[in-house]
Amino acid sequence: MTTFRPKYITFDCYGTLTNFQMAEAARDLYGEQLDEARMAEFIKNFAAYRLDEILGDWKPYVEVVHNSLERTCKRNGIKFRDEAAKVVYARVPTWGPHADVPAGLAKVAKEIPLVILSNAMNSQIMSNVEKLGAPFHAVYTAEQAQAYKPRFKAFEYMFDMLGCGPEDILHCSSSFRYDLMSAHDLGIKNKVWVNRGHEPANPYYGYVEIADISGLPGVVGL
Repeated sequence: MTTFRPKYITFDCYGTLTNFQMAEAARDLYGEQLDEARMAEFIKNFAAYRLDEILGDWKPYVEVVHNSLERTCKRNGIKFRDEAAKVVYARVPTWGPHADVPAGLAKVAKEIPLVILSNAMNSQIMSNVEKLGAPFHAVYTAEQAQAYKPRFKAFEYMFDMLGCGPEDILHCSSSFRYDLMSAHDLGIKNKVWVNRGHEPANPYYGYVEIADISGLPGVVGL
């Protein structure tokens, strides 16, 4: 991909920019009940059920966390407590950025407007955004779009709000399943995969790979 200067750089937030700590929350809650192998399986299942929970009609993220944790506990033979789901949900706004994020974003923000499209509630997201250390042109949530990524409706809401099309943006994410596959299918040709180890590479979807956000300025020729 040749150097592309988009109208906007759009980002996934949790996992890509914010250090998404669902696995750590699960360990804190259930680590004493499970050995390492079973804990790893629990974390894997929890991630899978969270994805499954958001593929239908929109519902509040507190329900996503509750339902996915309850299903994970059932699958792994662990007693589910509603209080545990509330603890996990309450942690989300406290999470800060990966260490590489503030400096990398700040350099790019001087030249190109930054936008977030996040699977978040309005009441959660700004606490996380404020910790990122750079100004954002806009922050859009699943609550506003009434759809979670990877559903196309979430991206289409962002296009409508920005008054632009897929050809105008560079979309940046650490996830294929939540972001880059849908971006590809919607015609977003300019994509960046931040390889945070969440998922294996998948060159079919066409992207520039960077190890962290410090590599982003170079992608857009800064």
